[in-house]
Amino acid sequence: MRVAVVRETREHETRVALTPELVGRLTGLGWEVAVEPGAGERALRPDEEYAAAGAVLDPGLAHDLSGADLVLSVQPLARERVRRLRRGATTVSFLPATQEPALVADLRDVGATSFAMELVPRISRAQSMDALSSQSLVAGYRCAVVCAGLLRRFLPLNMTAAGTVPPAEVMVLGAGVAGLQAIATTRRLGAVVRAYDVRAAAAEEIRSVGAHAIELELPTLEGAGGYAREMSQERAERQRELLTPYVAAADALITTAAVPGRAAPLLVTAAMVEQMRPGSVVVDLAADAPTGGNVEGSVPGEVVRIGGAQVWGGRNVPAQMPEPASRLYAANVTDLVALLTRDGALDPDWEDEIVASSCVTHDGEVRHEPARLVLEEPGGETA
Repeated sequence: MRVAVVRETREHETRVALTPELVGRLTGLGWEVAVEPGAGERALRPDEEYAAAGAVLDPGLAHDLSGADLVLSVQPLARERVRRLRRGATTVSFLPATQEPALVADLRDVGATSFAMELVPRISRAQSMDALSSQSLVAGYRCAVVCAGLLRRFLPLNMTAAGTVPPAEVMVLGAGVAGLQAIATTRRLGAVVRAYDVRAAAAEEIRSVGAHAIELELPTLEGAGGYAREMSQERAERQRELLTPYVAAADALITTAAVPGRAAPLLVTAAMVEQMRPGSVVVDLAADAPTGGNVEGSVPGEVVRIGGAQVWGGRNVPAQMPEPASRLYAANVTDLVALLTRDGALDPDWEDEIVASSCVTHDGEVRHEPARLVLEEPGGETA
């Protein structure tokens, strides 16, 4: 069995799907590991480390994947590479199936089996494969550091002979993995942090990392898999109204609310940002969501000014810290590959919840129902 680790080709992607220290894990399962030269370069993992770990450096992978039984990547393969897969080959990557129906159709038509890391169910047994959580951890830390770097004042309290410098006030919206990491990091830097999440359980989690939980006396929105349910327009407007004074009082605002496959909620309007003090900072981690981020007017990959505030829009934020992000993602991927491997062969157990839930295409069929519904729409396969 041959597994191919390819160099990422999508813009702004710096991660790699397998790190050298995990090559031995796959060879121990019976895989021959082939790595495209330069695959780990932007993640600070040179070819020499892969070779020393027992991988084969194969320049041919750049244009020919027909010899691979399994292809590992972070972003999904480009369509032209998918069309050169052999029938029955398997791919493992992030795969936004409902947003890229033409790619899903190609995977179906070549008879490839594809697994999407973002579809791994949030159950206890799958925690080690939860790439969404691992990458959110990286993103939450990164956005806190960006916030501290843009804010032109101290985060911690400083008491000196020349006077006292008060701590910065930071507000975080969304207390999932990314939000809690942003809270914990800004707290460690000494800021006073307040946070809000629509889920009832989040208040205790917010307090557990040292922040003040904002309670708006609105109905909670608990959803499946630990995510929040979508809110009605009326509730969203009332929530923004109640959050406005908290936003106005903050020196920095970090928003982290996003659910894979769904539009990111608009939590903060431009008018709310305009009420912040001059020199304030807003970090929108969800800015590169397909329909826009949490903050009105944020732009992915750019810093724009709204009123007196600088607004930083996140764009593939985990890839801005490629070494730790790659190490964590590779561990997630390796555990999934181990689940798919039985008796030295690639042999998925289709009765397994993790396998069934994360599969997008198999044997000429689209198994992920939302993607199948998109493909059935007029023009779905050419979108």
